[in-house]
Amino acid sequence: MPEAASAAAPTRATIGDSEFDRDTALTARAPGVYDIDLSAGWTIINAVNGGYLLAVLGRALADTLPHTDPFTISAHYLTASQPGPAVVRTETVRTGRTLSTGQASLLQYDEEGREVERIRVLASYGDLDALPDDVRTTAAPPAIPPLQECFGPQDGPSPVPGSSAITDRLMIKLDPATLGWALGAPSGRGEMRAWFGLADGRDPDPLSLLLAVDALPPTAFEIGLKGWVPTVELTVHVRSRPAPGPLRVSITTRNLAGGFLEEDAEVWDSSDRLVAQSRQLARVRLG
Repeated sequence: MPEAASAAAPTRATIGDSEFDRDTALTARAPGVYDIDLSAGWTIINAVNGGYLLAVLGRALADTLPHTDPFTISAHYLTASQPGPAVVRTETVRTGRTLSTGQASLLQYDEEGREVERIRVLASYGDLDALPDDVRTTAAPPAIPPLQECFGPQDGPSPVPGSSAITDRLMIKLDPATLGWALGAPSGRGEMRAWFGLADGRDPDPLSLLLAVDALPPTAFEIGLKGWVPTVELTVHVRSRPAPGPLRVSITTRNLAGGFLEEDAEVWDSSDRLVAQSRQLARVRLG
């Protein structure tokens, strides 16, 4: 048998057994209190990615509440999180037959050992599988070229040191029409579109959708701005359990004013279903 034919095919990670699952796993210390070591593998310019952090808090709330699927989750990012030990505290606000609501905070310690709150979240959870299969929409999937005609971080020049850890864990292939910023010629349109998945092949689920909405390069790059674009507030609506396969993510910004911009994201699955939507307010550096 030829060597190529006998070589084992790469093993795809499964939901529950992937790097994303291991790095968002929490250890229960007491009811509603969880410990986690935030992984440096999900950093951008040494700050932990907001979507990864939202998934951590989302997992804690799924463990706390009687329902396990996030329907809507709103997060205020108070201070930048750093890799290392953190504590998540959750509280059940209300439980009902179809929805339950909870809040959660992620805290770390400063150099003097004082607790610093990094993020505060309010969320409602339910059962996505119990929703009626009735879709009436004018929304349409984004027009993105086939995956093989799009480009990822590995196709460009060497990244800035300290900025690329998260890209090693993601499969991102950007629409060439939104790559002008990488070539020194941003379009000015404030758009970013890409195919998205996890690098180890794990299929998407509701928790990974919380990562997907905040994992692409900032739309500020296509407006002609550079540097870190920290999230102030992020709200995600999960509309359906995603089908297996890569996702398509489309993000747009229509208004930048006073040093802040909004980013509206849509996430579509392989069955052409809109599975998540989000809006965030982010700060940009001008000049």
